[in-house]
Amino acid sequence: MPRTIEELKARKPARRGSEVPADVLRAMNAGQIESRNLVEWLIIDQAKLLKAILPQIGLTDAAAQKSLLKEARALSESGIMQRCSGIGAAFHQTLGGARESDAIFAAMTQHASDTVRIWAAFADTANPKLTFPQRLKRVRKFAIDPNAGVREIAWMAVRAPASDALIDEVHRLQPWAENKDPFVRRFAIEATRPCGVWCAHLKRLKEDPTPMTELLDACHSDDAKYVQDSVANWLNDASKSQPDWVIKTCDRWTAESKTPQTKRIVHRALRTLRKKK
Repeated sequence: MPRTIEELKARKPARRGSEVPADVLRAMNAGQIESRNLVEWLIIDQAKLLKAILPQIGLTDAAAQKSLLKEARALSESGIMQRCSGIGAAFHQTLGGARESDAIFAAMTQHASDTVRIWAAFADTANPKLTFPQRLKRVRKFAIDPNAGVREIAWMAVRAPASDALIDEVHRLQPWAENKDPFVRRFAIEATRPCGVWCAHLKRLKEDPTPMTELLDACHSDDAKYVQDSVANWLNDASKSQPDWVIKTCDRWTAESKTPQTKRIVHRALRTLRKKK
């Protein structure tokens, strides 16, 4: 007997692509459910998904649909990030001239598919008219998304078009680092990592990490392991180019805070330097 959508949502995620059940893949490609982990996300056919969700989000213009589908198919052999960001950019181009653009974008941000929400985040990435404060305001919904994959894309979507602003206007991220929501705090730290994953490095911070001192200090004894890991990874990144600064920062935190949270962050932050001894 076929499983219901609710039963599919309650599934245990697959560990390998070959283990993803056919009904789960069909439902993900139809935009009915979101992926539960990286393995599932990687095997989604984004062109099929796009074709399925266009009527769902209210984009019914035939020419716009044709243009988006053509771009998605052209990207089908590209890497996962190129596919997601490329389709997001295509949406920005298409929505720019659509009468219902705000409603369509809103529908994308609330869609059942995490991939569709990711496209929405990357649509903003492709908009050169957005200021840094506007980007932060619009990305917040993605930064606190229940899906870990969407949260990961959230900071990438801001970092790519505003890497200098992350440093020059870091004061705008300070309230994020002090926010009660750990997802918001984590965004502030992860967005500014010197050597972020799946994105360009921040050369300026690799050479001088001091502009981020106050931001990191705000989370140096964070209760959430999700945030602790991000802070530790930030310092571990920096230790590869600025080991003395990282050691001094960890020594200062250890002297100022005797909490197990700080101890855990410092231990993880120094892992690369310990290997070099």
